[in-house]
Amino acid sequence: MTQALDISHWDLQCEFNNTDHRTNLNGVDRLIVRRGQPFTVSVFLRSGVYQPGDSSLHCSVETGPHPYDQYGTRASFDLSANINTSCWSSAVTSPPGNTVALSICSPPDAPIGRYTMTLGGVGQFEFILLFNPWCQGDWVYMDNEDNLKEYVLSQDGIIFRGSYKRPIQTAWNFGQFETGILDACLRILDMNPKYLRNPGKDCSGRRNPIYVCRVLSAMVNCNDDKGVLLGNWTDDYDGGVSPLSWKGSVEILQNWDRNACQPVRFGQCWVFAAVACSVSRALGIPCRVTTNYLSAHDTNNNLVIERYIDEDGQSTRGSRDMVWNYHCWVESWMTRPDLKSGFDGWQAFDPTPQEKSQGVYCCGPVPLKAIKEGELVFKYDAPFVFAEVNADVLTFMKKKDGSTEKVTSSVLVGQKISTKSVGSDAREDITHLYKYPEGSAEEREAFEKANHQNKLLQQQENQGLHLTIKVTSEMRKGCDFDVFAVVTNNTSSDKKCRLKFGSRGVSYNGKLGKNCGFKDLLNVELSPGGERRVPLRLNYEKYCDALTEDNLIRLAALLIDSTTGEATLALRNVVLDNPEIKVRILGEPKQNRKLAAELTLQNPLPKSLENCCFSIEGANLTGGHVITERLASTVGPGEDAKVKIYFTPTHSGVRKLVVDFDSNNLCHVQGYRNVIIGK
Repeated sequence: MTQALDISHWDLQCEFNNTDHRTNLNGVDRLIVRRGQPFTVSVFLRSGVYQPGDSSLHCSVETGPHPYDQYGTRASFDLSANINTSCWSSAVTSPPGNTVALSICSPPDAPIGRYTMTLGGVGQFEFILLFNPWCQGDWVYMDNEDNLKEYVLSQDGIIFRGSYKRPIQTAWNFGQFETGILDACLRILDMNPKYLRNPGKDCSGRRNPIYVCRVLSAMVNCNDDKGVLLGNWTDDYDGGVSPLSWKGSVEILQNWDRNACQPVRFGQCWVFAAVACSVSRALGIPCRVTTNYLSAHDTNNNLVIERYIDEDGQSTRGSRDMVWNYHCWVESWMTRPDLKSGFDGWQAFDPTPQEKSQGVYCCGPVPLKAIKEGELVFKYDAPFVFAEVNADVLTFMKKKDGSTEKVTSSVLVGQKISTKSVGSDAREDITHLYKYPEGSAEEREAFEKANHQNKLLQQQENQGLHLTIKVTSEMRKGCDFDVFAVVTNNTSSDKKCRLKFGSRGVSYNGKLGKNCGFKDLLNVELSPGGERRVPLRLNYEKYCDALTEDNLIRLAALLIDSTTGEATLALRNVVLDNPEIKVRILGEPKQNRKLAAELTLQNPLPKSLENCCFSIEGANLTGGHVITERLASTVGPGEDAKVKIYFTPTHSGVRKLVVDFDSNNLCHVQGYRNVIIGK
């Protein structure tokens, strides 16, 4: 007959276990482990010694407010000779004695979350269990160490914005290991409506990364629940801050957690995506932020974007369908045992509230392979994501007499789908993961699967008259510059045309602002094979009040053949460059040593800057806080704004210092610098 161990106390070996489980960046003051991987607890006996075969110890674990064996949220088990990684198990790994090294392991499909463990019925301890992408039995297993460092452990990254002709890097502090962030992420799970309705069932669902990603997609926005962020695509940010003011997820998650789960104001797509990425990585799901340029927003599920213009070539209302200059979502890595084979790997899910899915503002996760192959019956929301990267665009002109006419346009959605490269700040083009090359046989087959109209027929260009928009290489905010409409006559006869060429400020989601330049040429004459290059001057004093915070200008050229009446439309979004923030690190970068960042920005505008403010943040650099320094003086045209900001790094390694400059006339200029912190 075995004798139960008489336990006095124990040591959770937090520093050893957390380091072994790659959770030590969360701190080592409590036990945080990953599922499917053993951890060690030192057990000290009050009396007697442990003897193999003669000693027993009963263990139990519970998670959630209503743990049940059948839900997998409660388990009981005794000592075994060896650890069994397929179920909850425990084994002694030390020789006989009054101090016992107890190895404990969870199954690789255990629900994640907070656990209470009881040893021998005499005492309890708590720990947190996370997904384990290093464990082959876990659905989120990833077999590439460089990818794991990037998509799970990296606390900062790059998000691509700008335009598809000119992708622009925006540095972001994901900060998933900063103090309090993991607790905020677990609280997000506990605030979701499914948990509030049935906590036992919801906690059981947390074994499944598909379920967790779907919850996060709904909870990062606050449209149906006490989610994290409130979206705002207007120019009025009263009661909150512009989405462009955020440099990282840490302050957002801290504010939400600190303020009784009241939504943080405000977010737009890249902010929603970045926060979802932070939460996913914190929970152990490999994740990355993806940018889709010229992203379609299909509101009626017909896989076609219908756009309307007036007789000047400017967009008018006629459909809720939109083509965003870019749109960001996230991809998470996991297997999909709920689908037929071949659809494991990257799964797209989108926390930006656009359309409802099963009655809730969420989207995904859907396999990238399903989008590429046109498998639109697959869960979840495949048609919507398919349209974002593949929808056809039809353009119609609304005439003053009320009639409409189809216009030839060469707009292609789903361009330069981008994410940060592994191990560098370079852009990785992942368009090939979402779609076959335009016009290829494989793309045609994917469209047929999707019951889609033939894009080749819909995108035939006018082979007679060709219209494009060209721009100069440098377009800096504060400067005057020219853009050009280029008309080519590819026919064998003379052509006489009318050209309307206009420009308007535009937000990244396609909402048009004020006019900032227009030209109407009644008689553009072209001989066979001839070309005409028509300039449009964009003056700062004209476009400065039309620009949105996105620094984008929409160029639209409309060409009308005077003989046939046929119309051709060319569109292009251009992004104006902000000035560079120069970052100089003063002092030798060492762990726990105070440093200074000298920040300099030259005013490029022909007017003064007031209320100038620099701010910095960075994972393991600024203590989970934003550090701000204001300038007392006005900065005149051509003058430098310069400050020193002090910070103390807490960890060694390559860290990203994210910088922001704000003022009355030059808003949210962003930059970053990679800093190597020595030990």
